[in-house]
Amino acid sequence: MSNNVLIQGIGLTKRFGGMTAVNCVDFELRDGEILGLIGPNGAGKSTLFNLISGFIPTDSGETAFLGKKITGLTPNKVCHLGLGRTFQAAKNFPDMSLRENVRMGALFGVPDQTYAKAETETDEIIAYIGLGKYAGTAVPDIPLAGQKQIEVARALATKPKVLLLDELMAGLNPAEVDEAMALVKKIRGTGVTVLLIEHVMKAIMNICDRIIVLHHGALIAEGTPEQIGSNKEVIEIYLGEV
Repeated sequence: MSNNVLIQGIGLTKRFGGMTAVNCVDFELRDGEILGLIGPNGAGKSTLFNLISGFIPTDSGETAFLGKKITGLTPNKVCHLGLGRTFQAAKNFPDMSLRENVRMGALFGVPDQTYAKAETETDEIIAYIGLGKYAGTAVPDIPLAGQKQIEVARALATKPKVLLLDELMAGLNPAEVDEAMALVKKIRGTGVTVLLIEHVMKAIMNICDRIIVLHHGALIAEGTPEQIGSNKEVIEIYLGEV
């Protein structure tokens, strides 16, 4: 693995009963890039995220992070190594305020954290994301875009080197999509490398350095946005012709 590769997946495979959700996938995430992961519904994108982050066991293949094998590690250990993530459906703590949600990341996502330091870092991240007006608001009373941003804020509170974003822009209106795109680029600007699942092609084509494409669990294409945008097989899949 070259020095600029942060995450490398080799032959990653996951089966659920008789269905192969991820089929022998090889990929690399390079330092400092925004890598897009696209594919039709059911292509295996979120399953791949779950394999990388330790949320489900890998049937075969392995994942390396910063040159060290992480396959088989629990999610908290993967997080402590510097890999943060969000979920397709926001998994916030509904009985807590926004600030309390972010504080959870600052307290438990960072080894040997103190409460006082977690408090300071929580307020800094809330301000950085632009959620200050909702800081004391309970999660159910916050709009969808804000709830998705809570997950991003909580993940950032763990001080990740890599951030996995699972459909951050799903369900957002055009203005909110633009704000989310700007946020992803802002995060990358701080030195955090981003791997992002997204169906909003405007975002994928405008903010990603490279794109990888899954279909029926297999990697079928990878390249720059321009290369993917002109790939006949990818176009056919998204037009429903295969």
